[in-house]
Amino acid sequence: MPCVFVFGTLKEGFPNFERNQGVRIPGVFSTTVSYPLLLVGERYSPWLLLDAGEGHPVLGQVFSVDDDALAEMDALERITEADGYRRVEMDVVNLDNGLTQRVWVYAKPAHSVKGADVRMTLQGDYLLEHAALYVSRRKV
Repeated sequence: MPCVFVFGTLKEGFPNFERNQGVRIPGVFSTTVSYPLLLVGERYSPWLLLDAGEGHPVLGQVFSVDDDALAEMDALERITEADGYRRVEMDVVNLDNGLTQRVWVYAKPAHSVKGADVRMTLQGDYLLEHAALYVSRRKV
């Protein structure tokens, strides 16, 4: 089954976790490459920007997903919409055991930041204090 690395609202205990139907793989994971992690717009949406080598390694969780769970995440992340996230593959490392694996991640193309309302640049970790700022699309 495919695995998805989540760094924002889909993490366990975060605002969109109910939309995550995957099975969590134990450990804390980090991207093997640094990327910008931003809070964007009036909704304070977390964006991992596909600008490799910039920012910090991004921390998150990995979930094993079946086709239905992946489709649910794709819908939430609006991957078919022009302003949605893109599902791309990247390597992450399990910080508990040092093992690296290839996973899916939802990220924004680097050009997306042009003209975006960047509210905050994070140091690679989306925390509950950041999630407290998040506004669901359903509430906007």
